[in-house]
Amino acid sequence: MKKRTLTNLLLSLIGFLFLACLSVVLVLNLRCIYYFDIGYLNLENETGYTEEVIRENYDALIDYNLLTKGVKELEFPDFPMSDNAATHFKEVKQIFVAIQILCIVTGVLFLVLLVRKLMHRDYGSLKLLSILTFLIPIVLGICMFLNWDTFFVRFHELFFNNDYWLFNPVTDPVILILPDEFFYHCAAAILLFLFLGGIISGGVYRLLTRKYRKEKSLHR
Repeated sequence: MKKRTLTNLLLSLIGFLFLACLSVVLVLNLRCIYYFDIGYLNLENETGYTEEVIRENYDALIDYNLLTKGVKELEFPDFPMSDNAATHFKEVKQIFVAIQILCIVTGVLFLVLLVRKLMHRDYGSLKLLSILTFLIPIVLGICMFLNWDTFFVRFHELFFNNDYWLFNPVTDPVILILPDEFFYHCAAAILLFLFLGGIISGGVYRLLTRKYRKEKSLHR
């Protein structure tokens, strides 16, 4: 029983890591979030750039971070870029590439191990996974809502060992089209997808346990 509990906990952690990475990958690919924010945040009037220019430069940044695009060097169609900014974007790409690879690895590992568990009628990992994917987004969401600025700064301090993420709009005007509100919306979307993963895993757990109990009662 103890061994089973430990393996369920391990599998739920792998599942959580997969869902977290998948949520990031989904948001990274959902350009519609940014396209919506162009109008919602009134970026044309705020920056002085046309929507076409804003989209093209944002697309260049996203293509640079996607494994599927294979873009090795970042070049903005309309913006200059300082050495510090180039270094920061390279560090960001390394993180995104690692997340995309980790999403694939943990996804395959989780599905293979989960199938083995389900074949033995062991659904405990799904229950633990649903708890994790409910609680963690709620806690992080509260922290974001209470003080987004502090959350944003702490995030960068955790993942970067320099201050290159503090852009000067004179030397790196791309920061003008990347307001903090957009990153807030992306973070909220990531937590929402993770929360939905908890709903799905919890629903599958309830469905399977209910089916198992029904089959068990019929054989009595």
